[in-house]
Amino acid sequence: MRAAVIRAFRADLSLETVPDPTCEADGVVLRTLACGICRSDWHGWAGEHAKVKPGAIPGHEYAGEVVEAGPLAKWRKGDLVIAPFILACGACPECQSGQSTTCRAQRVPGFGEPGAYAEFISVPHAHNLVRLPESLTPALAAGLGCRVTTAWQALTGRAALQAGEWLAVHGTGGIGLSCLILGRALGARVVVVDVVPEKLDHAMDLGAEAAIDAMAGDVGAKIMELTGGGAHVSIEALGIPATVDSSIACLRPLGRHVQVGLPTGKLARMEVNMNAIYMKQLALYGTRGMPAWRYPSLLSLIESGRVDVRPIVARHVALSGASAELRAFDGPTQPGVAVITDFRG
Repeated sequence: MRAAVIRAFRADLSLETVPDPTCEADGVVLRTLACGICRSDWHGWAGEHAKVKPGAIPGHEYAGEVVEAGPLAKWRKGDLVIAPFILACGACPECQSGQSTTCRAQRVPGFGEPGAYAEFISVPHAHNLVRLPESLTPALAAGLGCRVTTAWQALTGRAALQAGEWLAVHGTGGIGLSCLILGRALGARVVVVDVVPEKLDHAMDLGAEAAIDAMAGDVGAKIMELTGGGAHVSIEALGIPATVDSSIACLRPLGRHVQVGLPTGKLARMEVNMNAIYMKQLALYGTRGMPAWRYPSLLSLIESGRVDVRPIVARHVALSGASAELRAFDGPTQPGVAVITDFRG
């Protein structure tokens, strides 16, 4: 099969013919129909993720068609499916309690496992897969595979966002746009923060009540004034110190900060304003992915038309275009996200 392989960090992906994947007993092999290009992939490509080594195939948000199913898998050839990027075992205490994103034996394509920047992908623990709704194209499904699901878990599974509350979103990439769209659907008032004017304009078009250019400085104070005392919930969607600081600073007393952006590599440890956390009695949540059993709560909103995820996907690219998309994460990115839909080009 054709695949894009990391041979050297920060170098163009190597387009190669590699062996087809084998099917595990509890898994399936998918023909990849679409795969999102995510900032988390960039961390691996840049050499900032411990589980990504030269020789790795990236890609963790994908939709595909079952071409082979193991004897313990419930799926059949021809089924169209989407997957949470955390493939949980289903048997450990964490999985049995419903918290499968903290599974002790989890497997993550693209991070220690061959990913979906390839024509085919082997998916173990196929009980995590979800049937692709007829209302979703594979490209849109791939676009929500990490971003929208993670945003939904952050807002509803962690922060318990309520109608009428102020939601601040720091960074308007795929996660940020997802939080904006879902936050609006939940009845929140949303203010977004970014450094790219086009992305701020895009967010306003999607229903943000206010947009703040972080280059103007003192984001926290601006949000405090705009919201009449601070945001109730603040989403940090980049994983860098500046936005973490702003996210904590913009909260009102008893506010909830949710860390969605991935702090890894040299940014795995950073200083935070612990006095602000103490004095305002803030809650800090970490979140990563979404359990497979929560997919219906999100998909029902999409299928009913209450949530439109189409604005999230901005570009369909070929596998040969993935390197340029990864390089773009080195600086401010353009609005929307890219999805690989052509695995031969």
